[in-house]
Amino acid sequence: MQKQDKRSRQNRAEKRKNKRFGINSRFMWRNRRGIHRQAKDRFFRFLFEKDREALLQLYNALNGTDYQDALQLQVVTIESAVYIVMKNDLAFVLAGTLSLYEHQSTYNPNMPVRFLIYLAKEYQKLIEQAQESIYGTKQIILPMPQCVVFYNGERMMADEETLRLSDSFMRRDQGVEADVELKVRMLNINYGHNKELLDRCRVLREYALFVDITRKRLAEGQEPKAALEDAVSECIERDILAGFLKKYRAEVLGMLLEEFDVKKYERSLREEGREEGREEGREEGREEGREEESERYCKLIERLFEQHRGEELKCAASDPEFRKRLFQEFHL
Repeated sequence: MQKQDKRSRQNRAEKRKNKRFGINSRFMWRNRRGIHRQAKDRFFRFLFEKDREALLQLYNALNGTDYQDALQLQVVTIESAVYIVMKNDLAFVLAGTLSLYEHQSTYNPNMPVRFLIYLAKEYQKLIEQAQESIYGTKQIILPMPQCVVFYNGERMMADEETLRLSDSFMRRDQGVEADVELKVRMLNINYGHNKELLDRCRVLREYALFVDITRKRLAEGQEPKAALEDAVSECIERDILAGFLKKYRAEVLGMLLEEFDVKKYERSLREEGREEGREEGREEGREEGREEESERYCKLIERLFEQHRGEELKCAASDPEFRKRLFQEFHL
């Protein structure tokens, strides 16, 4: 009888999972997530990777330097992705500094963890290229890392904020000092913020203006395609990224429309998923007589959706051990 009840619960859980993550919807989820990773904030990266002079200007603006030769930029390449350490990052070495830049349109407190992974991969690559050995007696000299996030989301943020890896550590509230730290400089580049920085880097300022004009067009209620096309035309007329937009108009519009569609899709998916997840968690708790477990599961779903970790949510739904590890991660 107990085995039948268990199988019955498993079958009901499987049906709920198939309803939500069936073959077609699973394909759509993975396809959309794949598109999102490529499209999200791609215009910022595209802008600076196409114009190495602009990238040098951005470095000078951040560091108060005056380097003139863009050929001094040593592009860091991993898995044949020029400028990219992992998706969406700009990476280069100049004057003994390894600069890792990332653009974000959403606030992400986990950026120090991500940069830690990026740096490990970067240093491994650089050491291999130099044919050095980490097991030898010779001290390996590495470029100093500089980790910067350029934030232009709609959430209100200060001009500058420092994110620390240690904020993610357990026991930090007990006064225990960690042996490892990594700091990330997060800069608000929305138009009207960090004026001095934007004034020192013309391309960055014009990018901020372009985003501001685009948002205003969308806020007027225009259809996305028309709003974006009008924004591009207005910027060209006002000499805002004019040369770049004339040359790459089709590519830029394609990126922005793709990003807009994916964000719209993900917002609706999150809302739908939150409601389905809450109900699924409650039903599971009622069936097994564990209301407390149900609430933990609901909170876990909320956290995963907030951090856009849809793939892990799917694993959590079917893998109790993986779900347990996520409970520990979020202290639930």
